[in-house]
Parts: sequence; C-alpha cells; structure tokens
Amino acid sequence: MRHGVDGRKFGRNTSHRVAMLKNLANNLITQEQIVTTIEKAKETRRVAERLITLAKRDTLNARRLAFARTRDEAVVTKLFGELTERYKARQGGYTRIVKVSERRWGDAAKMAMIELVDHPVLDRKKKAKEVTEATAEGQTTEAVSADPFSKFRKLFAGSKKATKSAAPKAEKTEKAAKATEKKKAPAKKSTKKEA
Repeated sequence: MRHGVDGRKFGRNTSHRVAMLKNLANNLITQEQIVTTIEKAKETRRVAERLITLAKRDTLNARRLAFARTRDEAVVTKLFGELTERYKARQGGYTRIVKVSERRWGDAAKMAMIELVDHPVLDRKKKAKEVTEATAEGQTTEAVSADPFSKFRKLFAGSKKATKSAAPKAEKTEKAAKATEKKKAPAKKSTKKEA
C-alpha cells in the first residue's frame, strides 16, 4: 500500500524527477512565469514556495541550502535579494496557477501557467529580426510582423492560392508526362556484330 507516499512520480526515476523539478523551479524564479502541464505546475509550486520561504531566513546556512537545492548562483541571488523584499509581508502563497485553455499539440496534455504573485509586468514580445544581407545590399524585404503565422496566412490566402499552386502543379505534370514517355518507349535491342 502507498500510505504516506507523497508527490507525483511522472513515470521517472528519483534523480530524473528531482532534476526536472529543480529546473522548473529555477526557470520559474528567473522568468517569473512559465507554461507547463498542470501536474508539473502543482509539483513545481511546492518546490518554489519552499525555496522562497527558506530565502526569507537570510542566513548563511539558508543560502547554502538554497544553492544545494538549485545549483544556480543567479537563482540564489534573486531569491535572497529581490524576492525576499517582495514577499516580506506575505506568509505563503507566493505562486499562482492558471489553467490554459489550449492543450499541448503533441499529446493533448492539459496546460497551465504558473507565475510568481505580484511580479512586475513582463514584456514577452519577440525581438525583431536583424537586418538581413538582402536589405544591406539595398533590396527591399517585408517588415517582420508581430503575427507569427503571417507566412502561413500568405500561403493559404484565397486568391493567391490558385496562382501560387498552379505553377508547381504544371511542373509536376510535365515531369510526370516525361516519366511515362520514358516508360512507354521500348528499349532498343542490341544488334549482333557484323563481321
């Protein structure tokens, strides 16, 4: 029987599970907001909240324990600096889990966003692409839009679809016709040598 056995196993052995939760907690502390599965978010919450509570002690021993559990200097610095000040008056509940409506494409897993409470506004916009060689030479290219699916929208646009897809289809039919002609043409038989 599993009496008193706590926590999810995730189909991993102990060292793999501990490393996964350590990485998730480190990413949560550095980025302050991550998206993962609901089950992993709930387990990550336990690890992260214990680290923040440990950091509120602010002793040398607490710093050493925090480093032993995270193995990351930047995480320990942020824990004992910025996060300790932010959660000085709060007695727990440092994280928030919000379910995300979209499921993961690969396995349809339920997703959730876990974030630190009272975090500053995060700017998650993608950076614009750097100047390409074509623009450096003087040729004009389209500006990078904020829509990540703009290329796909252009491909599947109604009127452009017929014109763009007609040229490749014509090439394919020409190649297919040539291939069938080669198959139909009888092979030339070699004649006997005349002596």
